[in-house]
Amino acid sequence: MLSSALAQIWLVDDPSAHGWGGPRGLSTVVAAAAVLPVLAVRRQPIAALAVSFCAAALNVVLSAPDEGAFQTFVALIVLAFGVGTYVSGSRSQVALAVLLCATVAVGVLVRLGQDYPSAVFLPILVWFAAAWGVGRLVRSWRLRAVALERLSRQLAAERDARAREAVTVERARIGRELHDVIAHNVSVMSVQATAAERVLDGDQPIVRDALRSIQDTARATVDEMRRMLGILRTADDDCELTPQPGLDDLETLVEQTRAAGLPVDLRVEGTLPGLPAGLELSAYRIVQEALTNAIKHAGKARAAVTVRYAPHAVEIEVLDDGAGDDQGAGTGHGIVGMRERVALFGGELETGRREGGGWMLRVRLPHGAA
Repeated sequence: MLSSALAQIWLVDDPSAHGWGGPRGLSTVVAAAAVLPVLAVRRQPIAALAVSFCAAALNVVLSAPDEGAFQTFVALIVLAFGVGTYVSGSRSQVALAVLLCATVAVGVLVRLGQDYPSAVFLPILVWFAAAWGVGRLVRSWRLRAVALERLSRQLAAERDARAREAVTVERARIGRELHDVIAHNVSVMSVQATAAERVLDGDQPIVRDALRSIQDTARATVDEMRRMLGILRTADDDCELTPQPGLDDLETLVEQTRAAGLPVDLRVEGTLPGLPAGLELSAYRIVQEALTNAIKHAGKARAAVTVRYAPHAVEIEVLDDGAGDDQGAGTGHGIVGMRERVALFGGELETGRREGGGWMLRVRLPHGAA
């Protein structure tokens, strides 16, 4: 804008035809004072508007009865927009009111001193108000975008915190369950060592000492596990003296799921081999959690559970044809728990939407790879 104004002032024969009345040197100063404050619209919008308006008013006085330069008008439009965008609270409204009142005052003064059409100032007032209003809209959009970005960061932090909490809770649950399994196995070792000592023929002090050492170590291990892992138990834990479930109990689980309203088909391929109790328990919990997610999120649907006993792994597949929300949109505890159990045995987990609709879960738990 400044280069255009200087070209009109210095390169044309009659600058007043373009709204630059008065001496060329004074018009140059007025042009610079009116246009250059636009550069400070972000840092000091109100001060920039005041300086530019004073220069534009002087330009109108010098140019009367002709209209002022177009460049000064554009600069004031930009600055009015800047006041609406970058000034907060009532200060922005006060600045607009002062701008409109000052424009009216300049129009009255020029009308009194010169034969100047007062109707020219009405569109100028409308332009100033419109530019300020657009600036306020841009400011509200910008503030809303900042608020949404802040909320997004907060929600991401809360999601990460919930994910860490879910991992901690699930690991504690796994620890409680494995504590029971390991304690049972170690107790069996102690009982077998005691029985072996009783049926041992002859003195054989070395063998008897070894068996007593096994008994003492087993008892000490169980006691230590109870002290170390007992803190993982809470008042809400089920303290009934029932055995931990395994893959033999899947039929019962499926019947319970059907009773809850979700039709389920169970298919078992192969013969259940002798598996570690912890692996069986984790496989059962994974199927249980998958069916629970189907009940919560799949809506009106059917589910199919397939368990394959491969030579070196247990493969689990749970499918449903529901049209409900994405099953990953809940608290996230279910998928996190499955992932922790699969990682415990060095397995593989795959979940996601099915191409034909519904949800898919596939798990592979290798034997002895914990």
